[in-house]
Amino acid sequence: MASKLLSGLLCLSRTSCSSLRTSIRPHAGVISRGYANGEGEGWLSKLLHVKRVEPPKDSHSRSLTNKDLVFEMQVHNIKPDCMGDYIKLSDHHLRRVHEKSDYPCRLFGSWSTAFGQQDQAVHIWVYQGFDEVKQMSELLWEDQHYLEYKKLRGEMLVGRSNQLLMPFSFWGDPQPRDPGNLYEIRSYHLRPGTLIEWANNWAKGINYRREQNESVLGLFTQIGDLYLVHHIWAYKDLQTRKEIRDAAWRKPGWDDCVAYTVPLIRRMETKIMIPLPCSPLK
Repeated sequence: MASKLLSGLLCLSRTSCSSLRTSIRPHAGVISRGYANGEGEGWLSKLLHVKRVEPPKDSHSRSLTNKDLVFEMQVHNIKPDCMGDYIKLSDHHLRRVHEKSDYPCRLFGSWSTAFGQQDQAVHIWVYQGFDEVKQMSELLWEDQHYLEYKKLRGEMLVGRSNQLLMPFSFWGDPQPRDPGNLYEIRSYHLRPGTLIEWANNWAKGINYRREQNESVLGLFTQIGDLYLVHHIWAYKDLQTRKEIRDAAWRKPGWDDCVAYTVPLIRRMETKIMIPLPCSPLK
């Protein structure tokens, strides 16, 4: 009795799977053709296809960057009623540290979030190497002005974090730009082991995003949440951002970059930021 019941269930399962495949196949063809750009492989087919990740033959940092630069991203979560006081206090301290010739770091950019997680400030510092990160940490612990600032700042925060990052070599050096920009940080949490594949695709994809000088910097973490990538972009306003991003989709090849990198992502987020008065990037 039990064997007959099991045989019947297996038969039903095979019939159901066969029916499901039959019903999906024509619809999948319609979807694939709908996303195809006239000829070649459909966009959806590319999205569903995860390219094989080649085993790395070198450390990620040596494979992905050709610079010794180290960036520190500091994220401060601020009490909502303290944002104004925080900006005034931080403006004085950040300028002082940035302008001290004997301090081995420089402020790259400083922002408050306009859209995304609210009541947040992001500061990015740049060092010439990890030795300077260590040296700077030691100097700050002997800096009485910094210690007083840190104490006052602590009363205004609900949390803070930092990351040490390195720049992608294919992104190139940040270019000077006129003031009056909004900045976007798009953060991608990747599947472990896919960072090199991400870089290989974006090394080609970045060429579709340079026409309006919107590309600022591409970074990947060395210390902090690993397999985390940040792309920083600059736009005159949100409408310009929309137009630039829409235009990218009209360029043959951009869809390949997106289709082959989306399967590598575990999670992603974006925030639109406004430069603080002390920020070198305006």
